[in-house]
Amino acid sequence: QVQLVESGGGLVQAGGSLRLSCAASGITFTINTMGWYRQAPGKQRESIASITSGSTTYYRDSVKGRFTISRDNAKNTVYLQMDNLTPEDTAMYYCHAYPQVVAGSFVEGSWGQGTQVTVSS
Repeated sequence: QVQLVESGGGLVQAGGSLRLSCAASGITFTINTMGWYRQAPGKQRESIASITSGSTTYYRDSVKGRFTISRDNAKNTVYLQMDNLTPEDTAMYYCHAYPQVVAGSFVEGSWGQGTQVTVSS
């Protein structure tokens, strides 16, 4: 059974930093592309960063230069370092394990339960 458990959210003032963590189990983490999404009230969930098994990264334009995604395969954990936060970053942040093919079998993607990030002005 796949489990993604996020942690590290909280309340921070504008200009501050937070580091989110996502511990994964039940997946072949080392070959899985992992990502972070966020959803603000009344808005659609959006992709903000992803990292492949080879550590190639992608960032949404609005977070480039402020957020850094990384992974520790030994710990089956993906991180999101968020610096220079603004009130517009306030949202529920979700960890996502992208779908993959393992030994010829399709494995659906999975989501964590989310962690709230609130940035005050």
